[in-house]
Amino acid sequence: MKLQDIKVIGFDADDTLWVNEPYFQETEEKFCELMAPYLSRHSLSQELFKTEIANLKLYGYGIKGYILSMVEAALVISNNTISVDIVEKIIQYGKELLEKPIELIDDVERTLETLQQDYKLVVATKGDLLDQRRKLHNSGLGRFFHHIEVMSDKQEKDYADLVKRLDIQPSQFLMIGNSLKSDVLPVLGIGGHAIHIPFHTTWAHERIDHKVEHPNFRDFGRISEIMSLFR
Repeated sequence: MKLQDIKVIGFDADDTLWVNEPYFQETEEKFCELMAPYLSRHSLSQELFKTEIANLKLYGYGIKGYILSMVEAALVISNNTISVDIVEKIIQYGKELLEKPIELIDDVERTLETLQQDYKLVVATKGDLLDQRRKLHNSGLGRFFHHIEVMSDKQEKDYADLVKRLDIQPSQFLMIGNSLKSDVLPVLGIGGHAIHIPFHTTWAHERIDHKVEHPNFRDFGRISEIMSLFR
């Protein structure tokens, strides 16, 4: 990894800067308890996931699309027999998810403060624009970032467009995130650099079943460990 070439460091947000997936899992558990009279826990989870994935092309990533997917899945599971009270509870679960407090990942603030001295830092994340901007504001981390990019997806083209807007070459961009699928592979694919910092739980849609081996790739256990590369 040729760090002397790096000019911009991108950070994923959810489960890289702050906790996110455990809150979704808590909400899914509430949904499954609510719909328990219809199917097993496993079958309910599968039906919700299937609905989420099918809706990504329409709603994109984020909590609002998740709320709509829960409502749709409940209608399918119940054969359109759920009451208005059930729909209201699902909407309330979604609002509670939107109002979750920001819990920073350990050592994030100190790491950003150090890297900011020598590099331009950007947020490159998927999700709902309003929600991600709210979370960044509430996190107190906004002061460290030069640019915030809320992406509809994280494919090679999306990263190529990002580095073009940043007026740098792909080889001058380093991406740091918890998802090999979204934060690592597409960046390596365009000639950039990537660091994977796994979170203890990962959404099924973001998992891959093979190892990544590439000269521009590193894998660390926690965000503070990346500083060993910059000394």
